[in-house]
Formats: sequence, structure tokens, C-alpha cells
Amino acid sequence: MNARIHADRWLAAWNSHDLDAIMACYTDDVDFGASTVVTRWGRPDGRLRGKEELRRHFARGLELAPDLSFTEVALLTNPSGYALLYQRDNGNRVLDVVELDEHHLAARVRAYYENAQH
Repeated sequence: MNARIHADRWLAAWNSHDLDAIMACYTDDVDFGASTVVTRWGRPDGRLRGKEELRRHFARGLELAPDLSFTEVALLTNPSGYALLYQRDNGNRVLDVVELDEHHLAARVRAYYENAQH
């Protein structure tokens, strides 16, 4: 699976609000960092480790935004992953930098927001 396929699968999962499909895009020991981790869970470093923590974080995000949708703006690739720039339903633009493992699952993700996101 290449970056394009992974990004398409990830976008489709989010746009269908399918938490199981979203989680299927990540490794069991995923390292995830975002400012939303600070605001939702009070973690100053903004980092989550593992699928269990990430699932709880994403479930909360889906609760907070029942009309959530992502529209791709650009996909930039490199041999170990990709950066996906997308626009949320609320107009906020987000850049996810994703490193894929040997099984083409997201092992390390950093999310960057244009405007504050909760």
C-alpha cells in the first residue's frame, strides 16, 4: 500500500465516522501528537501512545463534531510516509505528517492546525 492508498482509506474512514476503520489505519503502538491532546486530556506534551489512547481521543473528537468531514487539499509524499493537508468541516486547515511502518500503517503522526482546535 502506498501513501495515496493509505490517505484515501484514512479520509474515507473519517468521512464515514467509522471509528473501527479509522483505527485500522494505525499501528498498535502508534505515537500521536497534536494540540488537541493538550486541550482534551491536559497532556502538556500533546502526545498519545498506543491505539487505546488514540481510540479514546478520536471517539471524543467524533462526539465533539457530529458533522465532521475532511476535504483533501494536498498530499505530499516521501519514501517513509506522507503529509496530508486537509480542510475540516469548520474551515480549519490541518496538516497531518504520517510515518508508515513496514505494514503500511501509521506508526508516528503529528497533526498541525492552522487555528486552535478542540
